[in-house]
Amino acid sequence: MSNKLVAYFSASGVTAKAANALAEAADADLYEICPAIPYTDADLDWTNKKSRSSVEMNDPAARPALAGELPDLTWYDTVFLGFPIWWYTAPSIIKTFLEAGDFSGKKIILFATSGGSGLGHTDRDLQAVCPGAFIKNGKLLNGSQDVDSLAGWSKNVC
Repeated sequence: MSNKLVAYFSASGVTAKAANALAEAADADLYEICPAIPYTDADLDWTNKKSRSSVEMNDPAARPALAGELPDLTWYDTVFLGFPIWWYTAPSIIKTFLEAGDFSGKKIILFATSGGSGLGHTDRDLQAVCPGAFIKNGKLLNGSQDVDSLAGWSKNVC
């Protein structure tokens, strides 16, 4: 077992590809954050103010339920946490994940995929729900990922 974990949420498969490449490059274990109720295309329609994703992102208290059990976090020093950028920050399910586990003393490095915006203040948004961890913005992992550059980046941030 590695002392690094790549945990990710992917609504459309884009973040999953980045997470898989990063896990391989960083020699890290991989865990997919899955919602108890999967998102449909209609749920992800950000142009519809009544879509599930819009409603969740407009409610600071929204915590979509998780499917399955969390990994045993005891063994990990570093968690690379990935997600698509929604409304300039992490999707609400990422807060559910962070609140569900004990991340005390862990280094959490954020990575994301996005069609147009960066990580912005996501580290501060998530630090508020996970005060025992050290959360740091990492980078956007859009497009194809070069394993060698990902390996170098993951070593530098650890």
